Amino acid sequence: MYTAMLHHPDLAKFDLRSLKHCGSGGAPLPLEVQQQFQRVSGCQLNEGWGMTETSPTGTFTPRHGIRKAGSCGLPVPGLTLKLVDVDDASREVPIGERGEICVSGPNVMAGYWKKPEATSAAMTADGFLRTGDVGIMDSDGFVFIVDRTKDMILCGGYNVYPRNIEEAIYEHPAVAEVCVIGVPDTYRGQSPKAFVKLKDSAPPLTLDELKGFLATRLGKHEMVQHLELRAELPKTPVGKLSKKELVEEEARRRAAG
Repeated sequence: MYTAMLHHPDLAKFDLRSLKHCGSGGAPLPLEVQQQFQRVSGCQLNEGWGMTETSPTGTFTPRHGIRKAGSCGLPVPGLTLKLVDVDDASREVPIGERGEICVSGPNVMAGYWKKPEATSAAMTADGFLRTGDVGIMDSDGFVFIVDRTKDMILCGGYNVYPRNIEEAIYEHPAVAEVCVIGVPDTYRGQSPKAFVKLKDSAPPLTLDELKGFLATRLGKHEMVQHLELRAELPKTPVGKLSKKELVEEEARRRAAG
């Protein structure tokens, strides 16, 4: 929604000074979009994180006091949040290390209705919900979302997170929206492919130009290997960019030869 507002042709005609508070949730908010909206509106934009299973909030950025760029805030009161090894939920990871977010508290579901196996798979041995989101917690307790475990790209033995690549691409002045997925690679297993919607009147963007822009922003193992420009990117009914649809499109394309 904030991306759409920023690119609305009549944005400059509106006085946004009446805005007192704005929030974002449902999907990670690109840092570049957040900062641009705050510059344009003069309004603080606070990001939160949660899911249906957490009724539906888990963290939120404080309106006052310490704020950290790129963070979705602190755990809400009553919620216990920990990060565990993605491959071993019994091992809690140290502060500052990536791990799967697990939560427990009065707002966390008791289980999936009449689905005991799904409930068991979603819970740790000590009763925490495995959210499927990878994040980092710093020494002040602020949470930073890295990506979904299911979206992770296995690239030449490295775990590559699409959101990190997307954040870097959003810094390009010609980019309006971007979605990165993993596609099959005979040498590395998978490699990153970026689907990009350019801003109105922006010049065409080539893969070589994008790589040059990203050279100081990403590691070599994260570098985009494929680029597809789109007039529009697919979205879910609630307006989120749909990686699932792009993955399915790629699968159909490759199956067709």
